[in-house]
Amino acid sequence: MNLRRISTLLALATLPLAAQYHLSKIGDASTLPANVRPPQLEGVGIDEHLGGGVDLNLTFIGENGYPVALGEYFHKGRPVILNLVYYNCPMLCTLVLNGQTEAMREISWTPGKEYEVVTISIDPRESFADAQKKKAVYMGSFDRPAPGWHFLTDHDGNAQRLAKQVGFNYKYDRRQEQYAHPAAIMVLTPQGRMARYLYGIRYSPRDLRFALAEASEGRSTMALEKILLFCYHYDPKAGAYVWFALNLMRGGGILTVLLIALFIWRMFRSERKRTPSRFKEGFA
Repeated sequence: MNLRRISTLLALATLPLAAQYHLSKIGDASTLPANVRPPQLEGVGIDEHLGGGVDLNLTFIGENGYPVALGEYFHKGRPVILNLVYYNCPMLCTLVLNGQTEAMREISWTPGKEYEVVTISIDPRESFADAQKKKAVYMGSFDRPAPGWHFLTDHDGNAQRLAKQVGFNYKYDRRQEQYAHPAAIMVLTPQGRMARYLYGIRYSPRDLRFALAEASEGRSTMALEKILLFCYHYDPKAGAYVWFALNLMRGGGILTVLLIALFIWRMFRSERKRTPSRFKEGFA
């Protein structure tokens, strides 16, 4: 195996780790150990309330600018995917919605026919105009009609009440004027009871399909994988990519090193197998 190729591969492998090292040196929060949350994330996370119900009388502002009760989106035999996001989120909310859209696109069910989707902003400053813009983006990317996907905004603090009922714990950072929150979507039964939590920013279409099927029958299932990601991002005042980006760098760097090490090992092994045959050919 060419020594130059090995050097190049090793250099590529160390890039993510070098980036991680750089990020860990430019902000106080990013220098915390991997298993310690920065103060900004204390109390942020998910408390699963499987089987617990939500108040379907809570009202929100619909896409037309008028109040609408949450119960309007719960129908007999039709489960509901619930998103708690905010439309001007600079990072994680978009990734959550993108991942959900991709999974929904891969299943044959249609929002508005077999299930409903309710996306609600946790930011009371956002208006129904923000909801309309966000809906236009995702209706355009979904590639087929989705009359059952609704984008709502807060009304009288009900987003916070609903978040507490489903165990979605978030925190507002006044300095950055943004929200720290977990990445997850929730599936509810047609009666408004918690059936399943799906974590992260990518969702298996099969898992989503099973969750909807179980919820339609009134069943609930505990999540097997609970990998929490938090919305904490680049802080221009601290000069740091805080928590979320750093953990992605850690995971990406380690995975890259392992994959390239495996690749190098296989190439060495292949080279050793070819060497004896070449040696024999030289004496033939």
